[in-house]
Amino acid sequence: MRILILGGDGYLGWPTAMRFSNRGHEVHVVDNYLRRTAHREAGSDSLTPVAANLPERVAAWKDVTGLDIGVTEGDLTEWDVVEHLFTSFRPEAVVHYGEIPSAPYSMKDREHAVFTQTNNVVNTLNVIYAIRDITPDAHLVKLGTMGEYGTPNIDIEEGYIEIRHNGREDYLPFPKVPGSMYHLSKVHDSHNMHFACRVWGMRATDLNQGVVYGVHTDETRLDDRLLTRFDYDDVFGTALNRFCLQAVIGHPLTVYGKGGQTRGYLNIVDTLQCVELAVAHPAERGEMRVFNQFTESFSILELAQLVQKAGAEVGLDVDVEPIDNPRFEAEEHYYNPAHTKLLDLGLEPHLLSETLIESVFAEIQRHRRRVIADHILPRDRWSPVAETTTS
Repeated sequence: MRILILGGDGYLGWPTAMRFSNRGHEVHVVDNYLRRTAHREAGSDSLTPVAANLPERVAAWKDVTGLDIGVTEGDLTEWDVVEHLFTSFRPEAVVHYGEIPSAPYSMKDREHAVFTQTNNVVNTLNVIYAIRDITPDAHLVKLGTMGEYGTPNIDIEEGYIEIRHNGREDYLPFPKVPGSMYHLSKVHDSHNMHFACRVWGMRATDLNQGVVYGVHTDETRLDDRLLTRFDYDDVFGTALNRFCLQAVIGHPLTVYGKGGQTRGYLNIVDTLQCVELAVAHPAERGEMRVFNQFTESFSILELAQLVQKAGAEVGLDVDVEPIDNPRFEAEEHYYNPAHTKLLDLGLEPHLLSETLIESVFAEIQRHRRRVIADHILPRDRWSPVAETTTS
């Protein structure tokens, strides 16, 4: 199968490209290195060293495995780039990671909010039109986020909900109450995809993914040149990865507020499983599927306690230190999302355990010299009230 990976230089995009290539598919990746640019501007970086660019990464992959991966260095918000990609490669499946994946980035200020929404929504619209006009049978597998739903005080279904109102009923998209400008951009994507499926017959799978953790896949272990990135900073880092790094370097685990914020989590290996399953079992023409892609739910405080316990078992003295929450979010809430559809397709979860945490500890220790401690604590606040200045 011809598989196009959008955002192929990213934390998930690069391992996904290698996995599909290793499975015998014809793979092409595209990226404009936006994450790298954002890190350079902030003075932060990946903990793990990664090759300088995609051509170097695919050359290393070729050297290690003998397999080819095609490369385009380009911006998906530019129609000429997208049109050429689809016309020349003619993908049968499109795996879309190619967006700014950071709520803190989107909440820095007006410029970052506008850029996040413009980048994410416009590039996905370009992809939708390319599928409609160039490869109408292609299946779009889009990485959404569980954050689209927010934290409603009812059970969260997988994308749709039966509504009964004034004696009538319908099966409608589940209500969405996102908590950041980034998550809001993903909601816009989902609406645009739903429209394209209903009106133009596009086939799409929206993978509402939880928080991903971990360092290695089977392919990244083959050679250090194939490593994927590991972000721990205040803008792109995720809570579990940050906690593991803090434990190793002797920094208290920074729980935001009360620590009751509960989310879905999954191992990076399971992300690859989920994407493979979605590609192998495509949606029908005109169908917009939604899968809630996670394996377990934890509160932030529960994660910190798991890391603290795992640290103690390997001789690390780990403190948990709540700090004032820089985000505008409910710190205590109901959270019960369904996630059965991927299990029904054959997902075999790798559940979080002290063993998994300890393997992350080992990788962090190996690259400890690369830690930039100044970028661990949050620098921006998501104030619900605009600050004013007087002259």
